[in-house]
Amino acid sequence: MKPALGLVEACDQIQESQLSTKDYLSQCSLRADELEPTLKAFTVRGELPELIAQSRPGPLSGIPVAVKDIIATQGFVTTNGSPIYQTHTPKEDAIIVQKICELGGVIFGKTVTTEFAWRQPGPTTNPWNSAHTPGGSSSGSAAAVASGIVPLAIGSQTVGSLIRPASYCGIVGFKASFGAIPRMGVFPVSSSLDHIGFFTRSVQDVVHAFNLLKNNTTTEEESIIIPDVSVQPIKLFLGNRMPRIAVLKTPYDDLLDQEQVNTLKLAADQLKSAGAMVEDLTLAQTYWDGVDATLLIMNCEAAVVHEPHHEKFPDLLSIHMKELVAKGNSYSANEYIQARNLQKELRHSINEIFERYDAILAAPATGEAPKGLDFTGNPVFCALWSFIGTPAIALPVTKSANGLPLGIQLIGNYKDDGKLLNIASFAESCFTNLKINK
Repeated sequence: MKPALGLVEACDQIQESQLSTKDYLSQCSLRADELEPTLKAFTVRGELPELIAQSRPGPLSGIPVAVKDIIATQGFVTTNGSPIYQTHTPKEDAIIVQKICELGGVIFGKTVTTEFAWRQPGPTTNPWNSAHTPGGSSSGSAAAVASGIVPLAIGSQTVGSLIRPASYCGIVGFKASFGAIPRMGVFPVSSSLDHIGFFTRSVQDVVHAFNLLKNNTTTEEESIIIPDVSVQPIKLFLGNRMPRIAVLKTPYDDLLDQEQVNTLKLAADQLKSAGAMVEDLTLAQTYWDGVDATLLIMNCEAAVVHEPHHEKFPDLLSIHMKELVAKGNSYSANEYIQARNLQKELRHSINEIFERYDAILAAPATGEAPKGLDFTGNPVFCALWSFIGTPAIALPVTKSANGLPLGIQLIGNYKDDGKLLNIASFAESCFTNLKINK
């Protein structure tokens, strides 16, 4: 089977008539047919004639896109990872799905999510080793890109559901600034924390997807507009200087396995060798209070969403969802308001850090993907950035002794997605000789 194309490469070949839509979609469907019996990334896929018929002229013409199964699609059942919605077909597409289709893209299928994008895992396996989790909750989206079935998949993150599975699967995962990508039509976990983002196989591909699919209006609540991103040589972008990178030290570093510690050091050394200034960074305890506040806000808001499910369908909810509702209902209104106030305070105060540094380098997870499919991994290293709403991107760096991917995440300032993506492109070039390809 031919090597999988990246998003920009596939777009260019189709636009220049070097590759036909029919041939490309056929290749992707054949790859899915071959891998899906073990991978189990999709809840449902389109038949090839239907996929071909979907395509229309546009910058994403003929590009198959996988969509997480909490995102409404009128052409496919949207189960939200729950038996409660096993036959639910939305009446209209989510805004991001509308955008994909208007640009000529093809909705290839719906990808497996954990139950309501929370803890109860689905059947998806890691493309590098089927005995290991791909991470969650965007399990199927990450696996579909990492295995080469599609060049672009849509996922979501409330705590760590984009960055962590991207790292476990050895691909690029991007969580834009909170509100930068349309959320209307996406089943909520926590409206104050939910982000929509992308899985691709390169930073260039993320930039392309972001420019096409980000918000261009502020009609949605809490939506923002980020200018188009242009990637340039890093010294030119930064005004004739090299990047300043902060390596984050956290209270949770004892959870990191040694291979992840070594990966962070390897990445820092590569960046330093390429001319970046690299320094350690310790944040005040107030920031780490934000991790607990993340869970408080999520529990409270999810309890409101799922109380009706708990009342009507208790036998169809996992213990994880029942616990989520119970925890959310245990907090007072005052505790919730204090957590939201802290969120606003930290989103403002983080500016001081980014006056000194261009990006923060941090762990995306505790290490390689855990063995087994019952646990999708600890999201604690992603939580603060979901809480504050700053952009974050996962990049693959190397492999573990078990042959599984290991990576890093880079974090930028709120609304400064363009700078983060330029720093990420620079970092990606530093890791070229270390990177792994599926």
